[in-house]
Amino acid sequence: MHHATDRATDRATSRREFLLNAAALAAATPLAACAALGRSTPQDPFTLGVASGDPDSESVVLWTRLATEPLADDGGMDDRTVEVTWEIAEDAAMQRVVQRGSVLCTKAEGHSVHVEAHGLPSGRFFWYRFFADGFASPIGRTRTMPKQGDAQDRMAFALASCQSYEQGLFTAYDAMAQDELDLVVFVGDYIYEYAAGVQGKVRQHHGPECTDLEQYRTRYAQYRTDPKLQAMHARCPWLVTWDDHEVDNNYAGVHPAKKGTTQAQFLQRRKDAYRAYWENMPLRRSAAPNEDGMRLHRRIDFGTLASFFVLDARQYRSDQPNDDKPAPLNAAALDNTGTMLGKEQLAWLQDGLASSHATWNVLAQQVMMAMVSMDLTKSGAERPFKMDQWPGYAHERMEFLRFLADRKVKNPVVLTGDIHSNWCNELRVDDRDSTAPVVATEFVATSISSGGDGADAPNNLAELLAANPCVRFHNQQRGYIRCTVTPTEWTADYVVMDRVTKPGGKASVRATFMLRDGNPRVAQR
Repeated sequence: MHHATDRATDRATSRREFLLNAAALAAATPLAACAALGRSTPQDPFTLGVASGDPDSESVVLWTRLATEPLADDGGMDDRTVEVTWEIAEDAAMQRVVQRGSVLCTKAEGHSVHVEAHGLPSGRFFWYRFFADGFASPIGRTRTMPKQGDAQDRMAFALASCQSYEQGLFTAYDAMAQDELDLVVFVGDYIYEYAAGVQGKVRQHHGPECTDLEQYRTRYAQYRTDPKLQAMHARCPWLVTWDDHEVDNNYAGVHPAKKGTTQAQFLQRRKDAYRAYWENMPLRRSAAPNEDGMRLHRRIDFGTLASFFVLDARQYRSDQPNDDKPAPLNAAALDNTGTMLGKEQLAWLQDGLASSHATWNVLAQQVMMAMVSMDLTKSGAERPFKMDQWPGYAHERMEFLRFLADRKVKNPVVLTGDIHSNWCNELRVDDRDSTAPVVATEFVATSISSGGDGADAPNNLAELLAANPCVRFHNQQRGYIRCTVTPTEWTADYVVMDRVTKPGGKASVRATFMLRDGNPRVAQR
């Protein structure tokens, strides 16, 4: 059955069939197809692959971005407007097509495509592809979520973050692609803005530090050419949020991180970075940025099993206390005007959690919520915390944990990235009081590649754990966390790579932690 879901699908049937026939011809004989289309040289515009994201129970976002020359200005597409057709099918061979449509792809949006395919059956896998300029894209797999009232017996997803192109290979995605996943949850630092060679060890960024729209677009294109990343995007839908490197390291809201940068200069840079982020992510058109910013916080429900609250802990935050340098929990960190989420987002989050009927309530966010100090040369009240993380906003953090406890929010689980290492943390209203009840559990995923190969653990691990009773596990290798969720149990497998600085890295499960429904304390298996 054919369901039209895009306004552009009202175009003439003959035009649509012509493009589909041309694309099919191109898949077999590109030279002949280009001749049929009046072009002398075939240039595949699908060099950046395909992706999908933000599924709900009847729709999903299908994404691609046209670029015949990914590292050239405008991706080699110049000022062209290109008609792109798409189709979604019930089978990997694309024989049982359930929807088709077409959209116009323009320079104004970086030649990106964001199709929202509506009217799909719930809780199902689908396959999709695009056609343009006589070429067919790779085939991607996606899925819709179960209906909000539907009970589900299982879901599986991967938690990932921090993929520096220069510091390592994306080998972890080879391992991830072997898992049977419903989703990937990516919590920030999809790109790094640094100039070529700043972090260079394994491979090198193209161009200078990103500060304008074209530079950010090119940087995303470079990352998107990685075949391992492309393959994982094509495996299942992604839920994405950003951290700081999508704009500038350690920026905070409207506050620039670099001294000597005016706020006007920074806001223009942030605007360009936000635009490039939306263009290159499988996000809905409602998330497209405007003059005021970009709404990234949203909720995704997997039936009654889990509700994902995807948070933005960068755009609305106040400036970090102590110029982001480690500091004790002083008056600045405890100031009730300091905010990580901003009033509107925090109210939205609390309303959603208070009304949720999900078995597991999941916060997908950026920086570590546990109050962990890594400076063991100090003790007691003098022990410093990283001000860019939640301890720098300790008042809001403790009030939020108190809200979770007082409102008895069911099974809150915090998903985190940023810190390039694995952690499993038990969260209390004040983590410095080890006798206080545990309110929630935090799973912190290490980086995909940032930091190079890493090591199993620091030499002072025993002292670190003793000084921070909230920490149940810490590891410094690269990898991701594979989460398997049922109505009664949450299992988190910490998958680590033996190396990422050379090809052929091998994956293994370094540790496994489990949560039981109704009990916020983790157990190691």
